[in-house]
Amino acid sequence: HWDFLRLWRDIQEGIGRGQALRPASLGVDTWGVDFALLDAQGELLGNPVHYRDRRTDGMMDWVFARVARAEVFAHTGIQFMPINTLYQLASLAARESPQLAAARTLLTAPDLLNYWLTGTAVCEFTNATTTQLYNPRAGGWATDLIGALGLPPAIFPALVLPGTRLGSYAGIPVIAPACHDTGSAVAAVPTSTPNYAYISSGTWSLVGLEVPAPIINEAALAANVTNEGGINGTFRLLKNVMGLWIIQQCRATWAAQGHNYSYADLVQLASAAPPLRHCFDPNDNRFLPPGDHPALIAAWCAERGQPAPADHGAVARCVFESLALAYRHVLETLDALAGHTTEVIHVVGGGSQNALLNQMTADATGLPVVAGPTEATVIGNALVQLIALGELGTIAEARALVARSADLQRYEPRNRAGWD
Repeated sequence: HWDFLRLWRDIQEGIGRGQALRPASLGVDTWGVDFALLDAQGELLGNPVHYRDRRTDGMMDWVFARVARAEVFAHTGIQFMPINTLYQLASLAARESPQLAAARTLLTAPDLLNYWLTGTAVCEFTNATTTQLYNPRAGGWATDLIGALGLPPAIFPALVLPGTRLGSYAGIPVIAPACHDTGSAVAAVPTSTPNYAYISSGTWSLVGLEVPAPIINEAALAANVTNEGGINGTFRLLKNVMGLWIIQQCRATWAAQGHNYSYADLVQLASAAPPLRHCFDPNDNRFLPPGDHPALIAAWCAERGQPAPADHGAVARCVFESLALAYRHVLETLDALAGHTTEVIHVVGGGSQNALLNQMTADATGLPVVAGPTEATVIGNALVQLIALGELGTIAEARALVARSADLQRYEPRNRAGWD
C-alpha cells in the first residue's frame, strides 16, 4: 500500500515551509493508474494499493472473458498492462470487495491530493487516461466498458483539463497541471520542431510522440501502444518500457549480497564491459515485480540459448543496451503508426543523467539525443500553472524558455556498428 496519510502530512508541512515565499499557485502531479475510493461522506476507505501488487494476477483474462481485448482497446486506446486501474478495479469486482460496494467516488492519486487540498472531487484529464477506463473518442469515461464489467459508473467523477483552477489551500490557488507526471514531463520537453520523440526516463521509460489525436486502429492494437492525454488537447502516443527499474532491482540485489554500488559505479562498470554481447526484452512481465533481476536476466538468456552476463558490469551493460534497443523498436513502431519522421530524441527526467545510456540510445537509433532537463516533471507542472496564471502565453513559448534556461547535453550517433 501507499502511505497516503504520510504523503498528505508531508505536503502540508512542505506548503507551510514555503508560504514565506508567497507562492502564486501550486499544482500536484503523481504517477498514474493507482487510485483511492471514498465513501458517502468523502472519507478514504483504505490506503491506495501499489500498482505492483499481485492482486491483478489473472485479471486481464477475467476482463477479456467479459469484453474482448480488441473492444477494450477500441474503447480506450490504452496499452495493455496488468498495472492499469482497469485490472485493479476488476480484482475488486471479482472478489466482491466491500470497499468497492461502499465506494461513492473514485479519485486517482493526484486527484485525491487535490481533493484534500481544495475539497473539489474531480479527475484531471491526463491522469484519467492512464486508467484504461477513459474513452478518448467520446471525450469522457468509457461508460459502455465500465457497465459491461459490472463496475459502478457513479463513482467516476467529472473530468477537468490541465490549467483548471480547482480551489485554494491556505490562500494559495490550486491549479491542476498535467497531473500525470509524464504529461508534465512532456510539457517541459525543450523542442523547437514537431518532428521529435521523447523518452521520459526514470523507473519507467515512456517512449513516445506528441500527436493531435489518438491513434486507435488494428495496427496500434497489434503494437500494444497507448494514447494518453497531453496538454492543449494533444495525446501522447507512447509505449511504457520497464526502464531503470531493472537496474534499480539489480542494485538492490547486489547490495543484499554485500556489493554497495552507486549508480555512477554501475555506469562505470558497464562502460568497461564488452559491448553488445547480451540482450533481453525489458518488457517481459517477469521483470515487473521486485526481485532478483540479475537471476531473471540470466534465466531469460538461458531460455534463448544466450550465455548469461558474466559479472556485474556485464549485467549492467546488458540492461542499458537492451533498453536502448527497446527504445529503437518502439520509436520505429510509433513513427510508422503516426506517419511521423523523428529527427531528434529528447530524453528528460532523472534517467537523462545517464550519459552512457544516452549515447547508446543515439547509437542504436541513429538519431541525435538531447538530454535534459532532469527535473522535467517539476518544470512542466510549473509551466502549466504559469500559463493558467497568464505569465506565459503558449506551450511553445514555455518550451522555448526551457531550451534557453536548462542545462542540455547533446549526443550524436557515433558507433552504429553492431546495433543491427
